[in-house]
Amino acid sequence: MTDTEDLARLHRAAFTVSRPWSAAEIEGLIGSPHVALFRAAHGFALTRLVAGEAELLTVAVDPAHHRKGIAEGLLRRWLAEVGCTADTALLDVAADNFPAQSLYVKLGFAEAARRPEYYARPNTPRVDAVIMKLALTKG
Repeated sequence: MTDTEDLARLHRAAFTVSRPWSAAEIEGLIGSPHVALFRAAHGFALTRLVAGEAELLTVAVDPAHHRKGIAEGLLRRWLAEVGCTADTALLDVAADNFPAQSLYVKLGFAEAARRPEYYARPNTPRVDAVIMKLALTKG
């Protein structure tokens, strides 16, 4: 099994309500300019840095290891790395993903906008994407 297949398997385990990303999608992102992969035991994050804007593309943690600080550790590493080069950090999160929103608020993010009915859900109405933003100090 390739590394991207391992990441895709982890993404599938973490994203049971939203569509998980395939190994090909993950591989394509990792091979893109300006994209960084942050790894930890039982989790990973993919980010992009373009024109002073740092974006969290996805963060996935094995559900058996939730609430152990893995996602927070990944995000703190990302923010520490981009804090000296980016003006802003951005992410979007499903409006019904309250644990993730709580983590992002803990890290200093605030709601900046919404994308109505952005996330598809099986057999239920679509869910808004909450766009969250954090001003960075560039070091």
